[in-house]
Amino acid sequence: MNKKLNLTQVAKQLGVSIATVSNAFNRPDQLSAKLRERILSESSKLGYHGPNLAARSLRMGASGVIGVMLADSLSYSFSDPVASQLLQGVSEVLVDNKKQLLLLSGNLDSAEQSSAESLPDGFILYGTMKGKSLEQIERLGKPIVKVDCRTEGSHTVNIDNEAGAKAVALHAFTNSLVTHKKDINAAILGLRLIDSARVCRLMPEDACIDSQEISQSRLKGYMQAAKHLDVNIEPNKIWHIPINETTSAEQAAREALTTTPRPNILLCMSDVIALSAVRVARELGISIPEQLQVTGFDDIPEAARSQPSLTTVCQQSIEKGRVAAKLLLDSISNDIETQHIVLNTRLVVRNSCPD
Repeated sequence: MNKKLNLTQVAKQLGVSIATVSNAFNRPDQLSAKLRERILSESSKLGYHGPNLAARSLRMGASGVIGVMLADSLSYSFSDPVASQLLQGVSEVLVDNKKQLLLLSGNLDSAEQSSAESLPDGFILYGTMKGKSLEQIERLGKPIVKVDCRTEGSHTVNIDNEAGAKAVALHAFTNSLVTHKKDINAAILGLRLIDSARVCRLMPEDACIDSQEISQSRLKGYMQAAKHLDVNIEPNKIWHIPINETTSAEQAAREALTTTPRPNILLCMSDVIALSAVRVARELGISIPEQLQVTGFDDIPEAARSQPSLTTVCQQSIEKGRVAAKLLLDSISNDIETQHIVLNTRLVVRNSCPD
């Protein structure tokens, strides 16, 4: 048929009530299995595959759909283990509450995505949004929970990045001084520290940036630990890596590990970066942890499986997703005060920088 039929027209053609067709799609327990099978089969032949979700949400004021907008592209986010863990936690809560998930990218401002944005009952925004995406979402007036983003006007779920970075740096510095009796020569492989698309070292003015961004909070934690133990880390020992992937991370690690004098500690702002550094060290014949100690941040599954296993900071990515989803569902159902939740981090000591 050329024209798509609506629920009323399908019911009339099948010779049953509108409620019967609706129950076949939405409340199968209200019909016998035989009747439901007949309704679904004949509806399919007519080209009708169920009520339009968007239209139903307009009528009922709720769609049962939760939107998750990712600051990065969807392809990058699917390859990022931290984003995957967060989505796992979100999905667990949505499944338990019989909700659907709609993924959106903050990189897109297209008309097609704008129409999709009208469907969800609320949004989880992951990361710092740029462009018009945030404005479009906020204009809808629906509940929002922001994750890994500091703001006063919306619910937020974050971790204490500064404390986590300070803890892992103190562990590495103390371990080197006390256990290995070595002078500390530390380098930092940072992530998104400045606005640049290339791997590079920081300039002195870059190290003074005052920002609430995650990367800057982690850098502050590292530098606090260094100050506490009188460890000197010059800006030219801090690398900026524009994206959390292996190619850029390996380039930065190779640059750091071929400088003179060579670092004996690498503080890495993600496990992806740290694991890349471990691979480069192996290629260069540098033994870990005897000649080089490496720390990460995130505690992705591969951190425990790698050889050597990675000392890192657990940021509870799955739990972060669960907390964000629960907070959003609560704010959709109830008029609650704005909440700012900060989850604790945990130092995880393994073989790349042991006790």
